[in-house]
Amino acid sequence: MTQSPPRLALGLMSGTSLDGMDAALIVSNGRAAVETGPSMSVSYDKDFRARLRAVPGGEGEVAAAERDLTLRHARLVKDLLAQAGRRAEDVAVIGFHGHTILHQPDRRRTWQIGDGALLAAETGIDVVSNMRGRDVAEGGQGAPLAPLYHAALAIGLDKPLAVLNLGGVGNLTWIGKGGGEILAFDTGPGNALIDDWVSNRTGQARDEGGALAQAGKVDEAALAGLLENAYFAQSPPKSLDRDAFDVASLAGLDLADGAATLTAFTAAAVAAAVPYLPEAPGRWLVCGGGRHNAAIMAALGARLRVPVDPVEAVSWDGDALEAQAFAYLALRSLEGLPLTVPGTTGVAEPMTGGVLHRAEKGG
Repeated sequence: MTQSPPRLALGLMSGTSLDGMDAALIVSNGRAAVETGPSMSVSYDKDFRARLRAVPGGEGEVAAAERDLTLRHARLVKDLLAQAGRRAEDVAVIGFHGHTILHQPDRRRTWQIGDGALLAAETGIDVVSNMRGRDVAEGGQGAPLAPLYHAALAIGLDKPLAVLNLGGVGNLTWIGKGGGEILAFDTGPGNALIDDWVSNRTGQARDEGGALAQAGKVDEAALAGLLENAYFAQSPPKSLDRDAFDVASLAGLDLADGAATLTAFTAAAVAAAVPYLPEAPGRWLVCGGGRHNAAIMAALGARLRVPVDPVEAVSWDGDALEAQAFAYLALRSLEGLPLTVPGTTGVAEPMTGGVLHRAEKGG
């Protein structure tokens, strides 16, 4: 098959995190060669964050939240293109993840709000959305979706290597020595439990830099109880919903001790994933908002006992990486290439996916 030449694509990521949305440009043909470009992030305002918190599982004013979310992403697209000196017609496709409000792959259900048709109409650019749907319908976990992109970026790096994304949920990509063997799954909580703990008690969006956790003390009994969750005894492939863990046992802790305990839980969950890997990674590269949390990074280093570095250590952009991945996957979708493989989601065979929404051109 003749390969298409590299094309400019734009990726958008909101996902399970309630921090905000990211946009990034890449040039690729959806295979090994990737040239990264400008990116941009925008935080959600407090009111909109509250609206997203109010629609888990499809409850509440979903349609209104979806429309607002989509229009915010459309503005972000236009702002990024203006910053990059690009026009809509320069971009082959937008990969639009949307915001996950439900993920139950065991029931073959996953739901990311975000209107691909509206985004295409607003931006004048073709959009690929719903990239998890086909995988889940075919019995896969539908997550994580970034591993093939991680593997493309990691071609020149020493392996075995693990790439850990700490967004709302934590997920890892393990890449074997030859680069061809990939295993990926959700490790457990990322930032979501910590963010919710702090938000519910202070109104702040997160434990900035891990300062609260560093001031607190881990409740070892509560941590042990959290680690008894059946999820950690499951072999991969496996994936999680943002709200999969019950933290009621922490209710009696003060703010700092609760943050410390949940931070330890995130790191312990990652360490609990290591026995499921074919070979222990010699290095972990961390992307997502969690890499900015010094308490999380220190806890990971203590538990994993190998180098744990932000992805910037290998010149990747950790703020843009997930958005870049969805640009890459959109290009793969246009080419009919797999977005997921058995080692990443447990789907029975390599699976393409995504729904293409054509934009009106010219006029």
